[in-house]
Amino acid sequence: MKLTVFSGSANLSLAKVVTEKLGLQLGSRVLQRFPDGELHVEIQESVRGHDVYLIQPTSPPVDAHLLELLLLADACRRAGATQLTAIVPYFGYARQDRRARGREPISARLVSDLIKASGVQRLVAVDLHTTSLEGISSIPLEHLSAVPILAEAAQPWVMGNAVVVSPDLGAVKLAERYARSLHLPVAIVHKTRISGAEVSVQGIVGDVRGRTVLIIDDMISTGGTIEAAIQALRAAGCLPDMTVVASHALLVDSAVERFRILPIRRLIVTDSIDRPMDLPLPLQVVSLAPLLAEVIERLHNNRSLRDLITHG
Repeated sequence: MKLTVFSGSANLSLAKVVTEKLGLQLGSRVLQRFPDGELHVEIQESVRGHDVYLIQPTSPPVDAHLLELLLLADACRRAGATQLTAIVPYFGYARQDRRARGREPISARLVSDLIKASGVQRLVAVDLHTTSLEGISSIPLEHLSAVPILAEAAQPWVMGNAVVVSPDLGAVKLAERYARSLHLPVAIVHKTRISGAEVSVQGIVGDVRGRTVLIIDDMISTGGTIEAAIQALRAAGCLPDMTVVASHALLVDSAVERFRILPIRRLIVTDSIDRPMDLPLPLQVVSLAPLLAEVIERLHNNRSLRDLITHG
C-alpha cells in the first residue's frame, strides 16, 4: 500500500520536514476561500488504495484549522484512500473534556466525533492537556510524548541543585516524568484559576529556596499560569536562572509581552505550533519532525509504538 502525506495550512513547515525525513514529497492539494468565506479543498493527486496521513495541528485559529482537517479527510476518503490517519501535534479543544458547570458541551468528544465522521480511522496527538481524551475519543488515539526530546534539550541547563516545578496540580504527572528523566526532585505550585488569563497562587509544595528551577507544562496559552508560578517561586527564594519547558507554545493574547518582562533565561518548546521566527523571546525550538516521521513509518509498516506513546 502506497504511503502519502498531506498537510493543511496550520504548520506546513513541520509537515515538509516530516516528509523529507520519510523520503517523500508532500501531497499536492488546494486550500482556498470563496468570496463568501467558504473553504474549498481539493486533492490534486490520486490516493486510491493509499495509506494517507494528514498533518494538521488544530492550533489558533482553532476552528479554521479543524475545518481544514475535516475537509481534507473527507476529500481523501471520497477519493478512495484505504487507510486515513490524522497527525494532530497540538489538539485544540482537549481542555474541554468534561462539563465543569453543567450546561456545557463536552467539546473534546464532539471534535473527536467530527474527525471520525470525516473518515479518519486513527488519530495521533502529542502531549494532550489531559489523557482522559483517550477514554472519550470515538476513534483509536495514539498519544505521543515529547518529554524525552524536551528533557534532552533541557539537560545542559540542569544544575546539581535544580528542581522540576509543576505550575499547577494538573501538570504534576508531567513534572514527574521530567523529574525521572533528569533525576531531579519535584515541587508543585498550588494555583486557583480566576479567569482564562489570570490565576492566583496559594502556596508551593517542595523546597525551591536557593535552587534553579525548571518549570514545565504541556502548553502555554496566555502565560498567566507561568507568570503566577514565577512570582511565587521568586518569593519563595529560588535562583533567578529560570528555564521554562512546554510541549505547545500557543503564546496568544498578551503572552509574549508577559514573557518579555519575566526573569526567564530560556523557553524550550516544540514546533507543534507554527509561530513567527522573530519573537523577542529566548526561544529554543525542538522539532517534532523526527518523532512524527518515525510514528508514520511504524504505523505504515504495522510496527509497535509502545516506546513512543504516553501511558497516564
